[in-house]
Amino acid sequence: MKRNNPDTEQESLYSNLDKMSTQELLININKEDAKVADIIKKQIPKIEKLVDIIASKMKLGGRLFYIGAGTSGRIGILDASECPPTFGVPDNWIIGIIAGGDSAIRKAVENAEDDNNQAWRDLSAYAVSSLDVVIGIAASGNTPYVIGGLKKARENNIITASISCNSDSLISKEADYPIELIVGPEFLTGSTRMKAGTSQKLVLNMISTSVMIKLGRIYGNKMIDMQLSNNKLVQRGVEMIVEELQIDEKTASKLLEKHKSVRAVLLNQNKNLDI
Repeated sequence: MKRNNPDTEQESLYSNLDKMSTQELLININKEDAKVADIIKKQIPKIEKLVDIIASKMKLGGRLFYIGAGTSGRIGILDASECPPTFGVPDNWIIGIIAGGDSAIRKAVENAEDDNNQAWRDLSAYAVSSLDVVIGIAASGNTPYVIGGLKKARENNIITASISCNSDSLISKEADYPIELIVGPEFLTGSTRMKAGTSQKLVLNMISTSVMIKLGRIYGNKMIDMQLSNNKLVQRGVEMIVEELQIDEKTASKLLEKHKSVRAVLLNQNKNLDI
């Protein structure tokens, strides 16, 4: 029987999980996960507006900040940390901040999310300004750390957005661009690292990737600014050059070794490329 709780705390649609076979567990988890994409699809008009404002701010030199606690904070840090190697951007373009600091990435920090003032102190350490955008991430939508950070950001004329999984959440009220992903009860009651976390990760993928594309950090459908940090990525770079310039792999490899990035090779070899 469902309780009169927020969406993320509603009782699971499934009973007696401990009596299910492994196959039943996996099928039912997958059944719930399959609902997430359609829920996000309904939010695309709101996500579109957010992407456009972030891109416009970043073109002026602004940055994108994610603030969150627990799973939501970790998801923000994951997305932020993947942008430099994927798009070759500086570490300070997209910044993930978690309640409790870096130690909270691996282990929960007691009461870290309950401090209304700490997020603003954390943001202030980066000299956050009106050029920046701050996105608060909280499955419940009621995390004090995130609410306080968004409120102070708005008071300082900083564009704010929120990603939550409850309707009419408190962080939505502090956001210029609120996104609510109502994924419903978790398979394991209250375990928001599941559908809620998945929905947040998918939306952050959409936001950061779209923004980077709008900022010109790709060519066609290729990651020409990726950091060549291992053999797999070097080989991928060589293959991009072979395909684009129609040259042999050995020549492409030498060019990449010389110029150190796919973009630099393409620009050096073909001045007419619009990149």
